[in-house]
Amino acid sequence: MPDIQISVIICTHNRDTYLGAAIDSLLGQEFTANFEIVVVDNGSGDLTRKVVEQRSSHPHLKYIFEPTLGLSVARNTGAKIASAEILAYLDDDAVATPQWLQVLYSAYQDNSQLAIAGGKVTLIWPPDIKPRKWLSPGLAANLGAYDLGDNILYIQQPGSTPRGLNYSIRRSFLEEIGGFDPQLGRVGKNLLSNEELQMTEFALQRGWQVAYIPQALVAHNVAPERLKPSWFLNRGWWQGISECYREQLAGQADISQLQLGSEKFVRSVYKLLQHITDPAERFDKLVYVYGQIGYLKAAIHRLLFKEHKK
Repeated sequence: MPDIQISVIICTHNRDTYLGAAIDSLLGQEFTANFEIVVVDNGSGDLTRKVVEQRSSHPHLKYIFEPTLGLSVARNTGAKIASAEILAYLDDDAVATPQWLQVLYSAYQDNSQLAIAGGKVTLIWPPDIKPRKWLSPGLAANLGAYDLGDNILYIQQPGSTPRGLNYSIRRSFLEEIGGFDPQLGRVGKNLLSNEELQMTEFALQRGWQVAYIPQALVAHNVAPERLKPSWFLNRGWWQGISECYREQLAGQADISQLQLGSEKFVRSVYKLLQHITDPAERFDKLVYVYGQIGYLKAAIHRLLFKEHKK
């Protein structure tokens, strides 16, 4: 299909339950130019391929099987297959509003310095399930919620970077930095992350811009299995490990990580005790404590590994 203006990439791993709705939300886009949808099947063992084949009559749709597990690997594979300069990533369990592509495309057309853009994310709760009393607004972000208001913002702090489930990037910038780092991002069932945060750091360091565009709205399905305290504790653990790895990849792997991690751990325990009577804030702080333990574990492992290599 000639003159593709924007390529949408869905990286999926064993999510056939949600995948069809994600693809259908893209096939129903109110977009004035040409676009394509690239589904990267990242080693799925379910009915993922069949879900895509049921929609194969649509000329927009491409399917590729990537056997090497890893979200960053799958994202890079999708980028290689895609045709356009603007790459938009939608999670396999998310649903885009009809104007999503048009809003993102227009943002890049209007701003040649824009490297990364993403929009607001709301949550779709499972039927007959309400938000838990122990779920704070901060922890809801771990389910994908992302709301910086109703106005366009240019991100200055990497921690506020757009969510990967509703994400777009300029190909020339992606090629400039060598793609998504396979050492960050989910692999199978582990919850390693921080790849988007790293991308925003790279963009800001190189003089590019990163934008939050609320009108580029996406809704994210909350899987029932994620509404358990154990899932959030595991997510906090991997967040700490991810932060440690990201610092190490940036050349900050030294003894100072132990000092920093220890200080954060002490502060997190203190904050936990401060909110001991509030169920939501208490659990929020407990998850953060878990994260600091994960951070310290990864830092100690790295230092021991370096000593062993010597």
